Amino acid sequence: MGKNKSFRLQLFQYKRVDFFYILICLACTLLVFTQASSENENKDSPVVLSSLKDAINIALKSNLNIQMQEKEVAASRSDIIVAKSVFFPQLSLDASYTHNDKVFAENIFTGFKNDNSLGLALNQSIYSGGANYANFKQAILKLKIQEETLRSRKLDIEFEAKRLYYGLLLAYETERITEDLFNQAKAHYEDVKQKFSQGTASRFDVLQSSVQVSKIMPELVKAKNAVELIKADLKKLLKIKMLDDLKVEDKLGYSLVDINEPEFLKVAYLNQPAMNLKTLGIDVNKWAIQLAKATNRPQVNAGFNYNLRSNNLGNITDSQYRNWNAGIAVSVPIFDGFSSKGKVDAAKVRYEEAFLDKENIADQIAVDIKKACLDLKQSKSIIDYTKDNIGEAKEALKISEVSYDNGEGTNLDILDAQVSLSQIEKDYSNGIYDYLMAQAFLDKTMARFSLGEEKNEKKS
Repeated sequence: MGKNKSFRLQLFQYKRVDFFYILICLACTLLVFTQASSENENKDSPVVLSSLKDAINIALKSNLNIQMQEKEVAASRSDIIVAKSVFFPQLSLDASYTHNDKVFAENIFTGFKNDNSLGLALNQSIYSGGANYANFKQAILKLKIQEETLRSRKLDIEFEAKRLYYGLLLAYETERITEDLFNQAKAHYEDVKQKFSQGTASRFDVLQSSVQVSKIMPELVKAKNAVELIKADLKKLLKIKMLDDLKVEDKLGYSLVDINEPEFLKVAYLNQPAMNLKTLGIDVNKWAIQLAKATNRPQVNAGFNYNLRSNNLGNITDSQYRNWNAGIAVSVPIFDGFSSKGKVDAAKVRYEEAFLDKENIADQIAVDIKKACLDLKQSKSIIDYTKDNIGEAKEALKISEVSYDNGEGTNLDILDAQVSLSQIEKDYSNGIYDYLMAQAFLDKTMARFSLGEEKNEKKS
């Protein structure tokens, strides 16, 4: 009996241990499953860019500088309303109540004990020496300046989006070319090792091929890092989280541009924000001269007041408590210590300076157009030259491999042919990138937007 009892106790303990073990396993499995599900739920889907226009569109919408400049445009529209307001009468309503402890009423009226007053005041500026009109014209010009500044910032952001987008495509292509070279070198090394084991290759060939693989490996690592770095810069521009994945469904390619330098220059002079800003600056300084002259001209203002005043609100509208007055005030400056003359002279100097500034910008635009055209021609020449040589480099690699297999060529011929093919493919990709960037620089100089330019429908 004692043995059976002991056996049953042990069996119960084993079953209890197994039961707790199963519970622990189930709890751990549930925890892992929950964490995996949570990670999958929290993981954002990758941001996919199917074309350059996607990148530009996101960059323009998410850029804080553009958003701030849009606020400046809206504020300038409000400033026009303020400048326009001086041409309208200024009407105000005044109401007051005063309780006087004592009122002296023997010969002179000094007020009521309970003094109630209600009045309307109307004021109108008739002539301000031209200052009001000059202020209004400057407000309109400043709105245009803010709009041109907004266009300039959009062009800058679009150019930066192109630089990073094309840079990422180039980095992908460089990574692919370097990886192909690495795989070729590695495969060749394995082939040479096999030949060495069969006695058809030397120990020197094996070492030479091994060193070639070791030399390419750092380049492959750098190429992969370059992809991640340019991708990080693009994420920053597009306001994408650094931990989020970014995919680009595009390949490095180009379309030819018909080069017409005189036409490019003509369009740039008409559309370039920098040029337009200098032209607007000339106009602003022209009206600044009128503002300065206005300080030494007569000022004419008219006013009308209608007042109700009584000790009792019930009879305040009676005729005996009504009063009105109207008048015109004229102020003519006689001598201000030559302050007005100094302001006018300074405004005229700034006006002349604005013309020089515009001329300087015009010269710089001409240089930029020339540079863009030369870069396009240079990049096109590189593309044409390298494109024709890629096929020849591939054929040379095949010939060197066949020659080595037949014992007619050397191992170094294959290694040199592999490197030459890789280098010429990189030159071709770099040529396309340079052509695209020259085209992007030309578009920026000519103020050509890739997404088209929104028309400003709000007129001041």
